Amino acid sequence: MARDPYLELGVSRTATTDEIRKAFRKLAKQFHPDTNPDNKAAEDRFKQVSAAFDILGDAAKKKKFDAGEIDADGREVARGFTGGGGGPFGAGGGFSRSGGGGFSRGGADGPEIDLGDLFGDILGRNARGGGGFGGGQGGGFTPRGGDVRARLDIDLEEAIRGGKKRVAFSDGRTIDVTIPAGAQEGQTLRLKGQGSPGRGGPGDALIELAFKPHPTYRREGETLVMDLPVSIPDAVLGGKVEACTPDGNVMLAVPKGSNSGATLRLKGRGLVDAKGKRGDLLARLVVTLPETIDPDLEKFAQAWRDQKPYTPKRK
Repeated sequence: MARDPYLELGVSRTATTDEIRKAFRKLAKQFHPDTNPDNKAAEDRFKQVSAAFDILGDAAKKKKFDAGEIDADGREVARGFTGGGGGPFGAGGGFSRSGGGGFSRGGADGPEIDLGDLFGDILGRNARGGGGFGGGQGGGFTPRGGDVRARLDIDLEEAIRGGKKRVAFSDGRTIDVTIPAGAQEGQTLRLKGQGSPGRGGPGDALIELAFKPHPTYRREGETLVMDLPVSIPDAVLGGKVEACTPDGNVMLAVPKGSNSGATLRLKGRGLVDAKGKRGDLLARLVVTLPETIDPDLEKFAQAWRDQKPYTPKRK
């Protein structure tokens, strides 16, 4: 015969429903076989506290037990005859598989409790989709397959706009992955049911995103920085210069008398932050000579140096 369920859960006879559930949750975390693999003592203890909760977690059964109408095994107390059996989880109720592959407790006199939900924060998917206690012949466990992980390198443009990529796993499988617009570096995408197979169903595929180095842009948080070459006439006189951005090319107005190092800001042309706000793109001007110096330019520079010596200030 099972022990007194109040003693099994370590609660008083005046304990509230919340106190009983809290005590059961604590013991279930401690002794659940998923967290104590190959530990027969822990498995037996888990069965005992589960049986106790089967009694005290059901208002109707608890009332009968307190009144002496059923024993700690959930069997009716003999009144001139032997009551019906019931097994370790009590008669007429106990733990059973729910439609979703998890487990529930309840009988005709009490509400059904989804233990997959109860253990969700403790045991993850092993307690919900297809795995759990008491499943299969012999009352063993049916765990789900393991999760598989992969890293996917994406371009900055793909992180901003989103897109589709194909990722290959070590077992030879390939999976098409949808990259959400505004993806973050280090973000993990979960693909349900794409992991390793298991008796309780397949696990998930976890894809970690990483940003490739870009040939044009440098990252400073959500801000992108690039060098923008400008000619000497455009730097001296001002003008329009074509600049590339992650959203396509645009024409920038270069102010008259611009020096190398001057920066033009393009609002909202950078990366997307975790809150969905776009950073800026900074175009750093680089005054650039042609690869072949024009003779007229050379004569002008020589005359300027002879007539108007100029030494740039150094900071």
